Amino acid sequence: MATPDAPPRSRTASRGSRLWRPVAAGVAAALGGLGAAELVAAILAPAGSPILAVGALVIDLVPGWVKELVIGLFGTGDKAVLIVCVVLGAFVLAAVAGVLESRRPPFGRALVVAAGALAVVAVLTRSGAATFDALPSVTSMVVAAVLLTVLTTRLPRTIADPNSGSSGVDRRRFLASTGTSAGLGVLAVIGGQLVSAGTRATDAARARFTLPAPATAPAPIPPGADLAIDGLSPVITPNLGFYRIDTALQVPRIDPATWTLKVTGLVENEVELTFAELLALPLEESTTTLTCVSNPVGGDLIGNATWLGYPIRLLLARAKPRPGADMVLSRSEDGWTASTPLEVLTDDRNAILAVGMNGVPLPLEHGYPVRMVVPGLYGYVSATKWVVELNVTRFDRESAYWTSRGWTERGPVKLSSRIDVPRAGTRAPAGPVTVAGVAWSQHVGIRSVQVQVDDGPWNDATLADAISADTWRQWSWQWTAPAGRHTIRVRATDAAGLVQTSVVRDVIPDGATGLHQVPVTIG
Repeated sequence: MATPDAPPRSRTASRGSRLWRPVAAGVAAALGGLGAAELVAAILAPAGSPILAVGALVIDLVPGWVKELVIGLFGTGDKAVLIVCVVLGAFVLAAVAGVLESRRPPFGRALVVAAGALAVVAVLTRSGAATFDALPSVTSMVVAAVLLTVLTTRLPRTIADPNSGSSGVDRRRFLASTGTSAGLGVLAVIGGQLVSAGTRATDAARARFTLPAPATAPAPIPPGADLAIDGLSPVITPNLGFYRIDTALQVPRIDPATWTLKVTGLVENEVELTFAELLALPLEESTTTLTCVSNPVGGDLIGNATWLGYPIRLLLARAKPRPGADMVLSRSEDGWTASTPLEVLTDDRNAILAVGMNGVPLPLEHGYPVRMVVPGLYGYVSATKWVVELNVTRFDRESAYWTSRGWTERGPVKLSSRIDVPRAGTRAPAGPVTVAGVAWSQHVGIRSVQVQVDDGPWNDATLADAISADTWRQWSWQWTAPAGRHTIRVRATDAAGLVQTSVVRDVIPDGATGLHQVPVTIG
């Protein structure tokens, strides 16, 4: 009987070896390139990180339903998920480049150059980008291409040429080379993060200026506004717990000494305001609830804070909008835009250019040094962070970032309510059970809240004192709970008499509707 040249297991192992070593070479080269890029970005070009730039490009290009899916699955962790996906995608591409370079050089290097070119395009197409910002991407491309060439030439010859009878270069030398390249890449990434951390610390120190006092003493929050029930959302959301949804993978770092806000467009007088000039104006303090249009029924993409800032209506009065203007296109430092109806910014609501949040300067991630806070509108059409321009224009002339992607133009916040306690799936003994939550209808106010168990009657809840029509309102209801499985529902009625709808609609195109309900087990 004929004996095969090699046992099947050996042939399988050989094929595996021919694959994993080029893959390792490609991934090690990518790690080295990305590490070099992050280090250069941290030292020389903070806005030039290729990973963050490509991630931002992905955000710009994906359709709205993808954004909603990611936010629905991961909430405020959406940015971390995106960065992980971009990094994993880069490693997959690097693995392919390693295999190509080992078998058909220079196609692997060509793939690395193409990926580097994509990163350069992603960087240079960001708002406010300078040519120098491309340096980290170019560095990454060059380092990765050189490492890929070196590592693939050190592949054992029996892997590069399976017909060769020579054992080739020592495999330990190849492993040492790839390990060193990958290790140096990881160290460079860590070094870049440490340098960036130092920059963030500097920014935080710069942000610790003393807020001016409000021009007039603000109305105190009523003592009865907080029901002080365990598990119920606090009436004022702490800064660290305030939701963050935006498109900025890298928080803009703006020197307040160089920050300016320009009012342009259809105005008689263009206005330019420095940070020092803004702080010298009579600032007002008000409490306002902000809500993201991506907030599902019962969701937590909502928060209530006390803001310090200057009324936008007074600034627009200085600019004198021309007849026919009906929209203000606000622009962020990173290029993001929002389209706000002009009448909303010029009526009597507390729409402000905020510099403070809950008694401290704005946190960096919430818009330092200046952001917009507009009661009654979802954030995608109003809550511009890191704001640098107010362009007075018309809806039929301009569209904003999300309105050009399928969301409606005006985005008024919908009447809604939420059950905070008990949580879904709670098990409790039969007897008294406290049901509590929050309800909101910004710039309208809440008149009443009702609770239903299973398909029974609607029961009136007790309302906490209202801070204003622009904030959410806590509520509670005491339930004598019988044993069994039950479903609790809540609905609110606003100050104008509108009852919250039970019709279920998705967040696209202008916010979710429906009644929040939670299942519980008693006994």
